[in-house]
Amino acid sequence: MQKSKSMQWVLFFGMALMLMLTGGCANRSMVGSDNSGAPQLSNFADDIRDITIPAELEWDRKGSMVIKTESFRGGIFTYKGRAEIMSLKDYMVASMQDNKWRLVGETASKDIMLAFVKPNKTCMMVISEGIFGRTELKLNVAIDKTGGVSSGGATRDSFMQ
Repeated sequence: MQKSKSMQWVLFFGMALMLMLTGGCANRSMVGSDNSGAPQLSNFADDIRDITIPAELEWDRKGSMVIKTESFRGGIFTYKGRAEIMSLKDYMVASMQDNKWRLVGETASKDIMLAFVKPNKTCMMVISEGIFGRTELKLNVAIDKTGGVSSGGATRDSFMQ
C-alpha cells in the first residue's frame, strides 16, 4: 500500500514536470486567442516593427511589461525558448543591423548584453541561459516619441557637445 502511494506521487510529479517543460496545453491555446497585440504572433517585439524575434522563442507575458505615454513608448520584453546562446546572439545582431539599428556596445560573461541605437530609439538586450536548456532574451526598449526635443528646444545630443 505504501509503495503504491509513493509511486503515484512520483508519477504525478513527473507528469507535472513534463507539462511545465513543454509549456502545457493551456498556455498554447492562449497564444491564438490573445487580442492584446502579443508579440509571439507576429515575431516582432510588441508593435515595434523593427525588432525581429526568432520563431523559436515565445513571448513571456509574466516577464514583460509595456509603457506607452504621449512622449515615450517602450518596455521590457522577455522571450524564452530553445536556442543556442551564441547562435541567438548572431541572429539578433544581424537582424538588428538589417533593420538599421547600430550596435554601440557589447559585453559578455555568463550572459551576453548588446546595446543598439537608432534615432530616438534605444534597445538593450540580455541573452542568458535559463533552466532546462531554455534560453532567455530580454529586450529593454525605449522610444522617444518627441524626437529628442525637450521643452526648451534643446536636443539630447546638444548636452553632449
